Amino acid sequence: MPKLKTHKGAKARFHVTGSGKVLRMKAHRSHLRRKKPMRVHRQYHTKLETSPSDQRRIRQALPYI
Repeated sequence: MPKLKTHKGAKARFHVTGSGKVLRMKAHRSHLRRKKPMRVHRQYHTKLETSPSDQRRIRQALPYI
């Protein structure tokens, strides 16, 4: 069976932890930053776990990660 290719866009956007969780960053973090309050800026720093419905597609895009 041939090797599977890693989707490079998914590799840049998602991170898989050692326990198998798939983490993502929040959207809209670089758009119109100056108007947003500092509280909102701090909320963009954290990584979130992806929804279970999306995890199957992400794992197919990242076969060896």
